[in-house]
Amino acid sequence: MNPPGPFQVVAVDHDAARPQLRAVREAVFIREQGVPAGIEIDDLDPRCRHVLARDRHGRPIGTARLAPDGRIGRMAVLPEWRGHGVGSALLHALLRIARGQGLSRVNLHAQAGAIDFYRRHGFVPVGPPFMEAGIEHQAMAQRLDRPVEVHDRAGAVAATVAVVAAARRRLWIHSRALDPGLYDHRRVLAALRRFATGGHGPQVRVLLHDALAAQRAHAPLIALGQRLPSVFAFREVEDPVDRDCPSALVANDAGGYFLRPLGHRFDGETEHHARARARQLSAGIDEVWERARSCSELRALSL
Repeated sequence: MNPPGPFQVVAVDHDAARPQLRAVREAVFIREQGVPAGIEIDDLDPRCRHVLARDRHGRPIGTARLAPDGRIGRMAVLPEWRGHGVGSALLHALLRIARGQGLSRVNLHAQAGAIDFYRRHGFVPVGPPFMEAGIEHQAMAQRLDRPVEVHDRAGAVAATVAVVAAARRRLWIHSRALDPGLYDHRRVLAALRRFATGGHGPQVRVLLHDALAAQRAHAPLIALGQRLPSVFAFREVEDPVDRDCPSALVANDAGGYFLRPLGHRFDGETEHHARARARQLSAGIDEVWERARSCSELRALSL
């Protein structure tokens, strides 16, 4: 399913954005889930930091908040926007705010159906499940003072989408052959498409070890690059030393990266506010890029 359209996530003042915040939360929590209004609306709201997702027309489609003690809550996305990266974007916006405030740890109460979502974003369960507002919940927490470990394909997809979504103008991708199971995943492709068509001169450098294998596999990222040749550039490593590098990486110009020490596997580590580390990793790709060959054959429309 194609996403309903582009969206943006912004930090908002509670009093100024209250009608929009309430519109989403009432639709999701009160009308959809049956949470009593007296529980959903509380006195903590004015003291929280809030983020709001809006569609291209400025209409609210998602919201979340961060309490002074580091608790994330009131995460809500309208039904038609679920599965399109809005929740991930809201969560990472709050994690960015939390780091900016110097918090070393954040926590939340995840509804049972959302536990895997938060696990993929680096949260771990704390204690047994419990009931809250008539819904089963699980307490979860995440440390912010070290990289988040990624263990499986679902986590790799979530980490890649988050890095792409947070990019400003530049992305770097280092992959052996565009990693089947990752760069052909619909969420990853949708995130790359949104970035590439979002304006502001986006650029994506894709550094491959085996361009022919990616071509033979009909990697959909190649087709996306063909449609947007001014955004995507493909090169293949040639130097034997470069070809011996086993790792894979996606990094952005906003301090985010997802590094897999063994590129044929999904496990690795990710951070979203590590500017020095992200610059170091992307500079490494740029260095190899200069001595790699241009993959002009991947631009052929007959592929």
